[in-house]
Amino acid sequence: MKKIGILGGTFNPIHFGHLILGQSAKEEFGLDKVLVMPTKNPAYKTISGGVTEQNRIDMIQLAIQDFPYFEFSDVELRRDGATYTVDTLKELKVENSEDKFYFIMGADSLYQIETWKDPDKILSMVNVLVATRNDSRSALDAQIDYLEDKYHGKIYHLNSPSIEISSNEIRKRNVSGQSIHFFLPEPVIDYIERNGLYEHK
Repeated sequence: MKKIGILGGTFNPIHFGHLILGQSAKEEFGLDKVLVMPTKNPAYKTISGGVTEQNRIDMIQLAIQDFPYFEFSDVELRRDGATYTVDTLKELKVENSEDKFYFIMGADSLYQIETWKDPDKILSMVNVLVATRNDSRSALDAQIDYLEDKYHGKIYHLNSPSIEISSNEIRKRNVSGQSIHFFLPEPVIDYIERNGLYEHK
């Protein structure tokens, strides 16, 4: 049995906040690997910035190329239509029935999880690792207790460093001509520059 982390998102672009979150989960929970899984068509938002699917794939692969415990996953990209986490987990469980999965998310997602498709099934298939930002610990604990009691899932605090970086902020900085160095790996910055991504049109 392997312990597999799932780090999903649009990754538009992937940045150090994502990577530190995945690394923290690996170290704290002894994960064998972390799947870095870009979503295709998220049901909750559109993918902005004019990037292609291949652009996002390329940036992820550049960001994780020197870290063997990160593994790129195209599970969600292979499916058509809106992307739902529950469908992804069902597919992973079929392909890896003996493995144990850990879904990595931020506190904001945990507060919204009941708006997702079939939250009861999600919490029955994975352990959830939730990272805090500047949230009240007591409020987050209350949400964890509520969800565990209602859905009988297991939710754990992930003690990851709080890195206040967002992909949206990176895109805005690049459009306005501000530096994006130290926000994301240099090979990804080079790729963005070479391909003219997130520039003011």
